[in-house]
Amino acid sequence: MNIVKPSTPQRYLYAITDASQAGKWENIGINGALVTSIVEGPVAAVVSGIAAKRVRPERANLAAHNGMLKLLMQESTVLPVTFGTIADSYQAVQDLLSKNRALLVEQLNSLRGKIEMGLRVRFDVPNIYEYIVSTHRDLRDSRDTAYGGLREPVRGTKIELGGQFDRLLTEERETHTATVLQVLSAHGMEIKSNPPRNNLEVMNLACLVKREDLKAFENAVLGAAGEFDNNFAFDFTGPWAPHNFVHVELNIKRGHVTRR
Repeated sequence: MNIVKPSTPQRYLYAITDASQAGKWENIGINGALVTSIVEGPVAAVVSGIAAKRVRPERANLAAHNGMLKLLMQESTVLPVTFGTIADSYQAVQDLLSKNRALLVEQLNSLRGKIEMGLRVRFDVPNIYEYIVSTHRDLRDSRDTAYGGLREPVRGTKIELGGQFDRLLTEERETHTATVLQVLSAHGMEIKSNPPRNNLEVMNLACLVKREDLKAFENAVLGAAGEFDNNFAFDFTGPWAPHNFVHVELNIKRGHVTRR
């Protein structure tokens, strides 16, 4: 296969794939650049030329990066590369692939035929503090005692109430997450729990799912949701490239890949 090399020396990296999936795509990369492949043995890096030293996480750039991953996922197994990764040259990418081909092949094999699905569960309530107060008598009693007098409670008392709320919220999250994990784990999928993004979020899970098991995943989520009342909302998204399940890190400057 004759892969055309872009004229600029630097290379922006999107993903690592099997060499059999190497190719040349249209000008759909960062800044409208032509996307090509750099092949080394059994693996290939999907790249485009870029003149800038860094790429800002602007909407257009993120869309180009994620759009390329989505396109690749339709054709092959991918190891997504972190947004903004730039190598100094074509040769630097080739050297990285050459030195680390065994580890990259191992990672590709571990993810073959799999996709990432996201599952977020949130409290579907108007006010999370009032919800926790209403469902925990000890916090409600503490709140009523603190605010039951004629004077505003002192700062120390407010801090104690805040700490009590945080502890109970954490316990709620842990209990509910365990319930969902028990249901999903019964289907043999690998799951990673990420930190909640705000007080209303109960859990933020990434699930590694075989493509042919996508319907089974959806059914499992519905089954888990059946364990909860109307104070909770379930939302799953995907498929995505398996960002949360790539257990290697590319060090472009040093030219090596490390496990993480």
